[in-house]
Amino acid sequence: MSLLDLLEPNSTIEQALKWAHDRFAKNQISDDGIYDSAAIDSKALLCGCLHCEQVYLHTWPDKQLTKKQLDTFESMVEKRILGHPVAYIIGYRDFWSLRLAVSEATLIPRPETELLVELALGLSLHSSSRVLDLGTGTGAIALSLATENKHWSIIGLDKNSEAVSLARQNAKNNQLSDIEFIQSDWFSSIEEQRFDLIISNPPYIEINNHHLTQGDVRFEPSTALTSGEDGLDDIRYIIGNSEGFLMSGGWLLIEHGNRQGEVIAELFKANGFSQIRTECDLNNHPRVTMGQLI
Repeated sequence: MSLLDLLEPNSTIEQALKWAHDRFAKNQISDDGIYDSAAIDSKALLCGCLHCEQVYLHTWPDKQLTKKQLDTFESMVEKRILGHPVAYIIGYRDFWSLRLAVSEATLIPRPETELLVELALGLSLHSSSRVLDLGTGTGAIALSLATENKHWSIIGLDKNSEAVSLARQNAKNNQLSDIEFIQSDWFSSIEEQRFDLIISNPPYIEINNHHLTQGDVRFEPSTALTSGEDGLDDIRYIIGNSEGFLMSGGWLLIEHGNRQGEVIAELFKANGFSQIRTECDLNNHPRVTMGQLI
């Protein structure tokens, strides 16, 4: 039964949210977290439909919605019930202080990745440092760093041309013009350049990992998620080749899976890095390993 079958065409924000919550509850898909996040998802989808912030929903619960708005909201809810990620449905995801457009060509930026930004900002880098973001995707990491350090020279690379176009659009949308996005298979397009910081959230999931059939990742590009039998193929390549692109004393920061920290720390050590440490995310999971080139 559709939303319009249950509600009048002049239904309010409050009524629409209640319908959506009940719709999610009726179609429990707890393994994917849809029912568990019913209230959050309902509000996020309605904000996407109305092009507003959540404070608007709380301020105007009696605001009547048009038939077109109700139709759009119903379509969004039905897509979410089928498992489509909220970010893909509404077309954006908030990350750091930015609102970023997303598409199915890129991963959806996740809160855990903000740890990379925090750690990079905590380094003692000079004001004119050169920074390289490998596998930039939406541009989330590069753009977040650019908002905090206007004088850093930042380049974001991605193998996927659609991702590069999206990152450029996000830079424009957020009025960040002094940043360059280039299509490149890792380091292939930046020969003979050196950086003070290389930062990356590369693919790090095992190719046969059962989680790839669950939740939002079912809809995300597998090439941006998986990296060989143990999930470390790309990380090995990045660590093994970073020396040729880092200044002496430069830093490498890599996001990884929560059971990969020890082996990645050994890879850092074997490739001439010092000051190696692994940092945990807000869920206390080992998430980022970093080191300084000797």
